[in-house]
Amino acid sequence: MNVVRRRILIPAAATAAAALSLTTLSACSTDSAAAGNTDKFDVVASFYPMAFLAEQIGGKYVNVTSLTEPGQEPHDLEISAKQTAALQESDAALYLKGLQPSVDDAVAQSEVKTKIDAATLTALEEHGNEVGGHAAEHDDHEHEELEGKDPHVWLDPVKYAEIAKGVGAAFEKADPDHADTYKTNTEALVEKLGALSDQFENGLKNTDTKVFITTHAAFGYLAERYGLTEEAISGLDPESEPSAARVKALEKMAKADGVTTVFYETLVSDKTAKTIAADANLRTDVLDPIEGITEKSRGKDYFSVQEANLKALRTALGAK
Repeated sequence: MNVVRRRILIPAAATAAAALSLTTLSACSTDSAAAGNTDKFDVVASFYPMAFLAEQIGGKYVNVTSLTEPGQEPHDLEISAKQTAALQESDAALYLKGLQPSVDDAVAQSEVKTKIDAATLTALEEHGNEVGGHAAEHDDHEHEELEGKDPHVWLDPVKYAEIAKGVGAAFEKADPDHADTYKTNTEALVEKLGALSDQFENGLKNTDTKVFITTHAAFGYLAERYGLTEEAISGLDPESEPSAARVKALEKMAKADGVTTVFYETLVSDKTAKTIAADANLRTDVLDPIEGITEKSRGKDYFSVQEANLKALRTALGAK
């Protein structure tokens, strides 16, 4: 695996809520009251990437409910009493431990029969924690439950496929009457994720530069998988104006590494990204961490948004 350099260029003490503002919208139910007591295998998923897996693997035999409602930021989700009660009535909980502390607590305290922690289904790695100052403090606070591990594994199709296999196996065990369907659906999903990985590998193989700048340090796994370097402006308040010294440092790095683009997220203000880009004579574009799907997303589901991300990266990196 390629070794990836990750540098936090503009440290700040802004919270994850300022850096992130994606919402969750999927085909699954978002009414947590509908989480249990249906005639299907009832699965409560913590946020979109988990709900998508449950839907793809479970198909018509599962009833999937997302704890993260449309308009909510996944990292800062607080579970309501109603959601906690609904969780108790469900057959399975699918979550990523460390990303949403309130979900972790609710699942741990619940009597739900099947608890599937995606963080145990693939190897989590540390990304960007070598940075000192406020940025490191911010990073440590945001991911303290993961002890410095980066939770954004779903953005790497290979790791997402590993999680899918684990989820499929758990569904087969918990609902043996439909095990054959879960197995077939899992195999199909893993194959599709493999094809997506091939698209990224081939699409990013020959580029003018391997470095990209993003306002959110979410793409460490993806960068490492395909030999890229993510330069993250982590923790920077989207509404703040970068100092002249910071812009100068960024401009120097951009020229040295052939950077062309500053990426921002669909639902986060593009003000800071555009300010930095203008001062450094760079372009701006969207790179989506896929923590939720909304009407503003460049795609209707995980695969179409990832394809849009690949297209954006190829343009920014000067793919041949």
